[in-house]
Order: sequence, then structure tokens, then C-alpha cells
Amino acid sequence: MEGAGLGQQMRGEVVMMDADVSVRDLRAEAPAVRVVMPEDLAQVGEELAAYHAHYAPYFARREQRAWAEVYLRGLLVADVPRKNTEALALRLLGAGPHAGRQVRALQQFIGEGAWDDDALLAEHRRLVDASLGEEEGVLIVDGSEVAKRGAHSVGVARQWCGSTGKTDNCQAGVYLGYASRRGYTLLDRRLYLPKTWFAQDHQARWKACAIPATVRFATKTELAAQMVEHLRQAGTLRARWLTCDEWYGRHAAFLDRVATTGLWYLAEVPTDTAVWPLSDPATGAPSRRPQQAVPPRAASGKGRRPTKERLTPESPPPVRVDLLAAQMPPTRWQRYRITEGAKGPLVADFVALRAVATRAGLPGPEVWVLLRRAVLEDPDAVPPLKIYLSCAPVQTPLAALVRVCGLRWPIERCFEEGKGELGLDHYELRFWRGWHHHMTLVILAHHFLVLLHHRVGQRGGGHSRPAAAAPGHPSGGSGRAPTRPPASQPGPSPSSARGDLAAAPARPARRPGPSRLSAAAQTGRLSLAS
Repeated sequence: MEGAGLGQQMRGEVVMMDADVSVRDLRAEAPAVRVVMPEDLAQVGEELAAYHAHYAPYFARREQRAWAEVYLRGLLVADVPRKNTEALALRLLGAGPHAGRQVRALQQFIGEGAWDDDALLAEHRRLVDASLGEEEGVLIVDGSEVAKRGAHSVGVARQWCGSTGKTDNCQAGVYLGYASRRGYTLLDRRLYLPKTWFAQDHQARWKACAIPATVRFATKTELAAQMVEHLRQAGTLRARWLTCDEWYGRHAAFLDRVATTGLWYLAEVPTDTAVWPLSDPATGAPSRRPQQAVPPRAASGKGRRPTKERLTPESPPPVRVDLLAAQMPPTRWQRYRITEGAKGPLVADFVALRAVATRAGLPGPEVWVLLRRAVLEDPDAVPPLKIYLSCAPVQTPLAALVRVCGLRWPIERCFEEGKGELGLDHYELRFWRGWHHHMTLVILAHHFLVLLHHRVGQRGGGHSRPAAAAPGHPSGGSGRAPTRPPASQPGPSPSSARGDLAAAPARPARRPGPSRLSAAAQTGRLSLAS
């Protein structure tokens, strides 16, 4: 590989898989998945109070600060089947004579409250840098959908829904995640408004959902680029890479916007993507570069003078990346163990070469083409092929590219943890502001659990397990979603709310309110990053 000896060296050990093939192990380069036990969540009162206090200045009113703590605590510890606002209020504050008013107050705080999500998330990203940040940090872009029955929630439409695996009635969000060797979490979110919502026949729904008049249509890739650019402009979180799946990787304009921020993208692309290789795949000999120029005017002098550049006749044609893979000799492929899969270690063969990417049929930026071929037990089976493009410098070692291509699973884990334990998809909110408020506090709740795990690990009580690829995710996707405990298991009763901590002194009896919260934790396990 060109430049293989330069750049940051990876820490993976080399092991022998058989007598002929050596395997470099990069599992230590990925964040480990750990399990927080019920006893770890049982005494979070003081820590959650301190965590909430860090964000308290960003809520202008005392009532907002109190309800924010109620909601955060509910997302974390309320043992209810669905963590919507009504269930959280009743579980944490009780079903007494003031229950209806408390439910409405919490619904108003989340659905319509005038507090600044952007300020909270900006501070959140500063805390993420302190807890997880490293220079080689990886940003991850992905989408997640929530199926909906009705047609009144903001942004709901018939569109692809990943949670049901088909075109369905749903809301679609675009998310930005972060992963390092120290762990992973979510950073930002955007609600996708389909084009149909900008039609005249949706104006009544637009007003009913209180969508700001300044909102303009943006594709999912544009929303993702906006989040990346916003983060880079703030400069508060260390990161060097961005990775994404094929859906985002096929959009060259998105990749170019990412590169403009100074990040190195490594994006999966379709196998029929065409590039101009800078060396012959079989021999390694240099290949001719493509050239572009404005064609000369016709000899007759008739017609308009050309003004747009075109590919020169002497330029070689671009080549599909899957055909490049087929021409690679066996000796050029290198084997890596990149993560733990659902059925054992995930091993694949890799090779990389330099190429010129295409932009509207013309030469674009110089990139790495990373080829990834699965290693199968059946020698007669055709191994699936994945292709990635990267704008990383020419000196980047192959191991660095391999590490990043195996780091899409953390954001999938965030979705599974968020939906399985933090109520990410449990909301019943129709308003634009409500969707963003809920997702903001889910993001904060997830990072609190990351901090909790760090504290548990420091005292020697952490429970570790390797990162596992989920069934159906041979590319190193996330693991199986945590299983919610049976409904018959005991949970906190509303009458047990006696203060912020189970171990705290009992307070005098008083009317239930935002400060009277249950300290009981859920009885299920939650998988977290180290």
C-alpha cells in the first residue's frame, strides 16, 4: 500500500489464523461495550443532581430547571413500559390529586417549553470532549426512524422506516454520533421534514405543529452536513474522522462539505462507483491521470465557443471499484480482526489504493479506495465486498483506514440503547419544538450513563464485554438491543417517592412536585461504552 509506513501506527497485535495468513487484531482500537447493572443505577441521585446542575443555567426559569430534572430522571430510572410524559410524571410524582396538573406541566415543558436546545447541546459537546474526546475521534452520521400511527405529528409521512424495514408512516431523524477508544455517545439531531410538508395542503399541519417559519426544506445529507459544520465551527470537540454508510456516501456533495471542514471522511459507497485508479491494481505500475480542459472552438468557427471543461480525449475511462477489487492479486490483501461479531470475531481482508474520484463525470479529489472482503468459512462461497472512499492523506496507514471503517456500529448501539432503555422512541409529541426537546434530553441522558460507567469502572465495578455485531450487520454493526425485564418484575410504586436518593434522609411529607422523585432504578441491564 502506498504510504503504508507513515502516519499514526495502530496498537493492534498480529496473530496467526492459519499457517499461511497472519491476522492483525484491531479490537483494542474500538470502544468496548459494557453492562451497567441495576445496582449501579440504584444510587444515582447525587450524581444526577450534579449532572443536572451543570446544565441548570441554560434554563431561564426555576420551574424549567425542576422539570428538566424530572424528565432526565424518568428517562434513566422510571420502570414503565413506555417513557412518555404522562407515564413519567405518574411514576415519579405519584397519582395523587395533583397528578393531572403535573402531567400537563411536564407535557408543556417538553412539548412547548421556551428553552434553548442549542445551548444545552453545545455544553454537552464540551463535556463529551472531556469524557471521551481524543484527537483521533470519529464522527458518525446515520438516520433513525420512529413509526407513527397518526398523521398529525410533525414530519410524519410515508417514507422508509428502518425500525419496520419497509416504507411506513413514520418520523425520520438524522443524528450525529461520536466514538473514540474511550467510548461513544450521540452529539446532535435534526428532524427531517419531507417535501410534502412544504406543499400548500400541509399548511394547516405546519401551523398545528408550530414549525418555525424560517425552516426550509433540506435533504437528509444536507441536515447531516449542517450538524458537522456547526460542530467544527464551534471547535469544542476533538475529532479527525467522519464515517457513514452507503446511503450518505453516495452523495459526493455531502462528502465534499465534510472535507471542507478539515475532517477526513471514510464513507461506504456503492460497488458500481467509478474512479480513476492511480496505479494498476494487478501490477502496481502508475496509471495515467485523467485530464480536463475546455474544448477548442470548432474549426469552422460556427457555433458557440465552449466554456465548460470536459474530459480530454487522451484521458483513460473511469473504472468501477468492484472491477478494481477483482483485479487485485491475492498477495495484496491483508487480513484484520476488527471487532467481535454476534457469532465470534469479525475478520475481513483489506487492500487500499489511491485514485481520483469522479465529480459529474470529471476528475474530482484524490482519495483512498478501501476494499473490504469478508472472510467466510465456506471456501466456495462468494465473499461480500464493501467499498469505501476516504479523503485521508496519502501517508495514512492501512490500519487507520481499517479501524475507522469498523466504527459505524457505535451510533447503532446508541439508537438501540436509546430506544431500548431511554425512551428515545416513546415520545407522544406533535410539536416541532417537542421533538427536539425530547431528543436533546435523551442525548444528555445517554451521556450521563457513559459518565456513570466511567465512575463504576474506576471503582472496579464495571462489567465489560466486547463490542458485538448485531445479526444482520456483518459489517460490524451494533449488538442486540437490551431486553426489557418482564412486566411482572417489581418496580417502584408511586408512594415510594421520598427524595432524590434512596439513602438520603427522609423529607417531611409534602405535596408531590418536580423535586419529589423516585430513586428506584430499572431492573434491566443497559449496555454502554467504556
